Amino acid sequence: METVMRNMFLKLAKNRPANKLAKRYGLRFGAQRFVAGETIKHSIDAVKQLNASGRVVTLDHLGEFVFTEEEAKESATMCLLTLDAIHQAGVTANLSLKMTSLGLDISRELCMRNMRDILTRARSYGNFVRIDMEDYAHCQMSLDIYRELRQEFDNVGIVIQAYLYRTEQDIADLNELKANLRLVKGAYKESPKVAFPEKADVDNNFKTIIRQHLLNGNYAAIATHDEAMIQYAKEIVREYGIPNDRFEFQMLYGICEDLQKKLVAEGYKVRVYVPYGNDWFGYFMRRLAERPANVWFVLKNMFK
Repeated sequence: METVMRNMFLKLAKNRPANKLAKRYGLRFGAQRFVAGETIKHSIDAVKQLNASGRVVTLDHLGEFVFTEEEAKESATMCLLTLDAIHQAGVTANLSLKMTSLGLDISRELCMRNMRDILTRARSYGNFVRIDMEDYAHCQMSLDIYRELRQEFDNVGIVIQAYLYRTEQDIADLNELKANLRLVKGAYKESPKVAFPEKADVDNNFKTIIRQHLLNGNYAAIATHDEAMIQYAKEIVREYGIPNDRFEFQMLYGICEDLQKKLVAEGYKVRVYVPYGNDWFGYFMRRLAERPANVWFVLKNMFK
């Protein structure tokens, strides 16, 4: 049953008509638990609350189904405005983005223009931008673009997914760049030809890449709600004397609040991934696919 539900929500995440319908009706049925709101003001309000509790943030203006240059430019403009708002509010937050929302599927050159504009603006504020990794079809081109951007910018990082067979080698290859990586398990449905189909294998590989990247001496953003993985990371940093300023834990907005606060109280840096915008449906469906408990939360809200 869990597999059926996961596949259903992942399929819905890519459904354009469902996305358009969701935009029309706004954040309902529990989506507001995982999405800060539809405007920049909503997102900055959320950042202020999180900062007040000792947590830092990465903001993401949600965008999917970008098919025209105009749509890509609008998405890039929202990224720039988000960076402006972070600076003007004086909050502690950086920016996450998906390159498909900046036109990667339309034109590599368009995406690169938008990326350079965003990274230049972020650099002027002393801020940092994280490139989210998307599905396997975009993996190699995303890494290639990241390498090219690193020739010009040092304020950019990328995400690496533990469920892909190639990931350990990717981390080894990126070591020469001293890459700042967010390590995740992975949230897309992929073929067993390219990704571990079994959860136990994904977990084992996640441990492998946490250890690998930390021992490489490069900054690690360990993004997980799995307490066993968090405990494993704690053991590695203690064993090898890795200082707390060389890594952080990252979690999603609205999930495991108590755990986030516990880690802050223990002296660890915790960054919360805070999405906002009216194009929230695909993101919300992937969150439901990840954890069945999220589905029951939504069902309860529907009956309310």
